[in-house]
Amino acid sequence: MTGGTHGPVTRRGPLPSSTYDIAVVGAGVVGSAIARALAHHPRLRVALVEAQDDVGQGSSKANTAILHTGFDAVPGSLEARLVREGAHLLAEYAAESGIPVEPVGALLVAWDEEQLAALPRLAGKAERNDCRDTRLIGSAELYECEPHLGPGALAALHVPGESIICPWTTTLAYATQAVRHGVDLHLNCRVEKASRCDETHVLHTARGALRARWLINAAGLHADTLDRALGHDDFTVTPRRGQLLVFDKLARDLVRQILLPVPTALGKGVLVAPTVYGNVLLGPTAEDLHDKRATDSTADGLALLREKGRRIMPELLDEEVTAVYAGLRAATEEDDYRISAHPDQTYVTVGGIRSTGLTASLAIAAYVTELLTDAGLDLGPAEDLAPVRMPNLGEAFPRPYQRPELIVADPEYGTLVCHCERVSRGEIRDALASTVPPAGLDGLRRRTRARAGRCQGFYCGAAVRALFEEARG
Repeated sequence: MTGGTHGPVTRRGPLPSSTYDIAVVGAGVVGSAIARALAHHPRLRVALVEAQDDVGQGSSKANTAILHTGFDAVPGSLEARLVREGAHLLAEYAAESGIPVEPVGALLVAWDEEQLAALPRLAGKAERNDCRDTRLIGSAELYECEPHLGPGALAALHVPGESIICPWTTTLAYATQAVRHGVDLHLNCRVEKASRCDETHVLHTARGALRARWLINAAGLHADTLDRALGHDDFTVTPRRGQLLVFDKLARDLVRQILLPVPTALGKGVLVAPTVYGNVLLGPTAEDLHDKRATDSTADGLALLREKGRRIMPELLDEEVTAVYAGLRAATEEDDYRISAHPDQTYVTVGGIRSTGLTASLAIAAYVTELLTDAGLDLGPAEDLAPVRMPNLGEAFPRPYQRPELIVADPEYGTLVCHCERVSRGEIRDALASTVPPAGLDGLRRRTRARAGRCQGFYCGAAVRALFEEARG
């Protein structure tokens, strides 16, 4: 095992003038996983390039945070294979890295005769996707499992393998491990133009030119734009907005499992799901848009969610909403991932990665590594990566303020700053001094949960900002 050579994390200034072996564009959960996979090969010089000021700032930060089994993927598709493989890989990685995961299971609920008739077909689909532990349950058992479910549910497909996970910590863990093993992370580095000269890719960014022999396009919503800049017209990304409501922790006892609707062509539909942070999610919507920056919530979207939620779980609508957010998924014309290698261009496209990308991320990274090898890139010898241990943000596991031995060793872990989420000075200090530190208060919130609770920073905001500015100064 090796500790590797620590790569830099840059947010400003000119980029290195030397040529990288590989540049990965996009530091979302998939791009960060790919960079981590490449870090296994210390001979390679790798750059991870991100348009925004932090990792996981696009689709990766605004999803439903579910670790999927892939039971409802299209059988035989690349997505089905990589979700199935990725689920096992991520579960193992989460246990090793301290990423909170709760195997709560899911219920696919039928509310009318048409949906009821679809359940056996979905059970067969799950079987073809090697998800063999699903079972159909009747109305009586369904209400025993979920007593707060709204009236009129006819039956459900029980999928015990579905879990909830922290998506923020997952992306950050990948990026942290990559940087600690020599990957250069360049933030605030939007690719404005791409060209190829003398067998070298030249990325023209807001911070100057970056050169690489191989290019991996994991640009998410903008993957089609970069693909076309290199002469391809294989797919078009249509941003699909998903708006969600986050209910207060007092609502957590209302729901035991992930409650899914029978899926449609636009996606999995509106669900009710617990989170590892102790909240309850209601959403998402599925709105196909043209604007890849349209992450605003809308009155119509939130009204639709409340209407759907009232049928699924009426009591939930009586609880307090602590946050509203919206994310964009990278939908394409085909119901599958768009991953392909172009050996003559020393280029790999990783497009059309939608909500299952979190689950599939490690398997996607392994698949891309295979494509690089098949395309003729000599990766060099592989070495194990030193494991990372991430701060726990999950309510189902001991937090620092609940660990007397930790507080005795360092009293900062016993001094709470954010009382809604019970975040200590020690956790904030550690996040600000981490391998990939936050660029702003939102990044600090995703690393610690400070300002993410019931008061949304009304009481702790000034104290959190003071600690952040002290660290920067």
